[in-house]
Amino acid sequence: MEIRTICTWDEEIWQNASPLYLEAFGDKGAKPVKIIKNMFAQGIAELHVGYNKSIPVVMSLTGKLVSNQMLIIDYLAVSEKERGHGLGKHFVDYLRQKAAEGYQKLIIEVESKEIPDNRRHINFWQSCGFLLTEYVHHYVSVPETYHAMYLPLIADSRKTTGEELFVYINTFHRLSFRRGGKEES
Repeated sequence: MEIRTICTWDEEIWQNASPLYLEAFGDKGAKPVKIIKNMFAQGIAELHVGYNKSIPVVMSLTGKLVSNQMLIIDYLAVSEKERGHGLGKHFVDYLRQKAAEGYQKLIIEVESKEIPDNRRHINFWQSCGFLLTEYVHHYVSVPETYHAMYLPLIADSRKTTGEELFVYINTFHRLSFRRGGKEES
């Protein structure tokens, strides 16, 4: 698999990756393209696309909180036809390696409601080495509740709580929807 990572908006690459994004998140939590472009304009996003014979089969949108040394996996999608072949794990390993170049933790938020799909997602992230936090976060703007999960990238003996992680996640979401400017400290 060939993987491309971009940190500036590229319409052609987005058009290639967006069917995967919409397939996975179109009716459930997808950010509008306008917001994603804004994230790139602020320098807080990267798009990663995995290609199999020049066809996009996996994509991820990550959020950078450089001053906090946190990289957030905002979205990760694997083509429905390609699932079950280890592409997701391979891609998460790629993201881990990229993040290890300057971040202390890789963070993801997962829906917490006890249903089979959510349990499958949590199991996937745990199989990639992520640690599940107990705290359940309630957003004002969406009905779903979430857990934070994290993957330490440096030797860190201290456990991180979900409350701490949601401070970073909320900062990233706030920046995503903010117009102009760069990351706050």
